[in-house]
Formats: sequence, structure tokens, C-alpha cells
Amino acid sequence: MGKPEDTERKKKLKDVEISVPIVYGNAAFWLGKKASEYQSHKWTVYVRGATNEDLSVVVKRVVFQLHSSFNNPTRVVESAPFELSESGWGEFEIAITLYFHNDVCEKPLNLYHHLKLYPEDESGPMSIKKPVVVEFYNEIVFTEPSESFLARVQNYPAVTFPRLPAGFTLPSSAPIEDESKRKRGDTKDHPLNQWFLNFSEADELLQLAAARQQVQAHIAKLRRQISVIDGQNQRFKSSSDQ
Repeated sequence: MGKPEDTERKKKLKDVEISVPIVYGNAAFWLGKKASEYQSHKWTVYVRGATNEDLSVVVKRVVFQLHSSFNNPTRVVESAPFELSESGWGEFEIAITLYFHNDVCEKPLNLYHHLKLYPEDESGPMSIKKPVVVEFYNEIVFTEPSESFLARVQNYPAVTFPRLPAGFTLPSSAPIEDESKRKRGDTKDHPLNQWFLNFSEADELLQLAAARQQVQAHIAKLRRQISVIDGQNQRFKSSSDQ
């Protein structure tokens, strides 16, 4: 049997869910004159908070599964920032497995990212100063979160805190450690920060609006084509009836 405090720590709230936005991807630098046949790029694959916050409040460790040609292809990162840097010449799929703290979720989350080294326009010039960056946005939704998890993230900027049941009061969160002693796990001052993509709601709305316009234009074009075909069919039918 578990200890009473363990049971209390994992006490869950029904009809409540919490969403944690994350970004995963890679940044790759071409080595230029230093490039060789098997070492053409220096790259970093990572999982970060969507607003560069420290994900260790939710994630316990991350496992990156590289191509079998790498030495020790299964790489385990036990603390934030959750990233892995390597060098090579080829693109391949990387399996990324997120393991959460016990009071968050017992099941790991599997993500898959295709390592991108070369720009979309492969005929264009490559730069040693500007990396190729490919990132994807995702939101991890936890249903019926534990009280301890909610207490820990109630002041976490990246989390939209849910509305709690009437009359419910969360226990006090753990005191904030001395910043001078705490290891930085966020990516706000990360060397790659200037290249990270911005996944704001405004950007998403603009992308959705642009996509909607494209769909509407495509529908209008199809309707015109159908109208022309219907007209041709009608003329053909009239000719046949004569």
C-alpha cells in the first residue's frame, strides 16, 4: 500500500483539465569550409516551452532516439533545457519521448520530428550564420490533474490556469528557490533564442484567416469551372435534341 501522503499528493480533480503549450524541433548550422563528407552540419534538437519557460515543472526527462549510425543513439536528458546537440550530414526521423512527473501523468508522450538540415530551396546558397530552423507547436492536455500538480503550476506563466470548483482552495505551492542557486531550465537566454519561431495566438489567427481565404478562393474557382462545364453540357444536350 502507498503512503497516505502519496495518495493525497495524487488526489485528482474531476471535470478539470490543464493545457501546457510546448514547441519541439531543431536548428541546424552549416559548417561551411569546415564541412566534410560526414560532418556537414552542427544541429540541436529540443523541446521547449512555447514562451521559453522552464518545462521541468511538468516534464521529468526527455529521451531522444537518434539514427542507429550514431554512437549511443538513445540519449536521455534528465533536466531542462531538454535538448541534444550533435553533428552529421544526413536527415532522419528522431523519436522524442517525454516522461512526466508522477503527479502529472504516468504515461509518456511520444513525438516524432524529422531532422531538417537543408533549406527548402536546396538550390539556394547556404549560410554558416543563419540556421535552418524547423519547429512545431503542440499543446499537452492533462485531464483530471492532481492537486499537487495544480499547486505547482498555478503561477506558471505558460499555463492557462483552469477554473476550479466552487469553494475549492489549492494548497500553497512550494516556495521559490533562490534564483542565484537555482539552475536555469528556461530557454529565454538560450543561444538559439533569436532563431526560435513565435507561436502566438495572433500569428495562428492570421494563418487561419489566410488559409480560409485560400480555401474560399479555391471553392470559387471550382464553382466557376462547374458552371462552365454545366453550360457546355446544356449546349451539348440542346444540340442533341435538335
